Amino acid sequence: MKAVTWVVFALAAGVLFYAASDLPRVGDIESPASVHVSPRYIAKSHDETGAPNFVTGVLADYRGYDTLGETTVIFTAGLACLLILGVRLGAGGDDK
Repeated sequence: MKAVTWVVFALAAGVLFYAASDLPRVGDIESPASVHVSPRYIAKSHDETGAPNFVTGVLADYRGYDTLGETTVIFTAGLACLLILGVRLGAGGDDK
C-alpha cells in the first residue's frame, strides 16, 4: 500500500510540474495579467467601482465572490479547529 501511495504522489507531482512549466515567469511584463488585466484595473477601477484605492476596488468589486469564498474557507477552518480542540463557545458554568 505504501508503494502505491508513492507512485500516485510521483504521478501527481509530475503532472503539476509539467503544468507549471507553461506558467509565465515571475515578474514577466509580457504576461497576460500585466498586459491586459492590470492596465484596465488601473485605468478604470475608480470610475467603475468608486473605491478610493485599487486594492479595495479589486478585492471588493471585481473579485467579490472569490474573496467571499476565501473568507468562508478560512472561517470554516477556524471553526473546525475550535470544534476539534473542544472549545465551548458561549458555554456558561463549569468547564471541568
